Amino acid sequence: MSHVAKIEIEIRDLAALKAAAARIGGQFLEGQTTYRWFGRHVGDYPLPTGFEVSDLGKCEHAISVPGASYEVGVVKRRDGKPGYTLIWDFWQSGGLQRALGKNGDKLIQAYGVEASKRAARRAGYSVTESTKADGSVVLTVQTGAR
Repeated sequence: MSHVAKIEIEIRDLAALKAAAARIGGQFLEGQTTYRWFGRHVGDYPLPTGFEVSDLGKCEHAISVPGASYEVGVVKRRDGKPGYTLIWDFWQSGGLQRALGKNGDKLIQAYGVEASKRAARRAGYSVTESTKADGSVVLTVQTGAR
């Protein structure tokens, strides 16, 4: 069965996504134009908004995770706005869902951390990072670049 879904995040910084993929133990595959998934849509799960069956498996970049049989597709947004959407087949994705978290939550957090750090540093701030016991990440932003 195929269960292709959109991870609910807007990607505007590919360098931050690349760092986020590494942060969760994955690899950003720049320029890879296909991603691994079940391979055919069987109509048992709705397609993400703006996507047709013929779009599935196609991407501009991909994210792979060691030990996972499927990948995440990084595709241009379908609403005409700049940026990218993340598409994945979460059905029996094994290692992929373990690495990304349910609904992609771990990847969403990693991207948020990396994009925030990059934006703060571009603005001339220094950033330190710490992780709490519950897994949440705390960024401390201060005046003056490091």
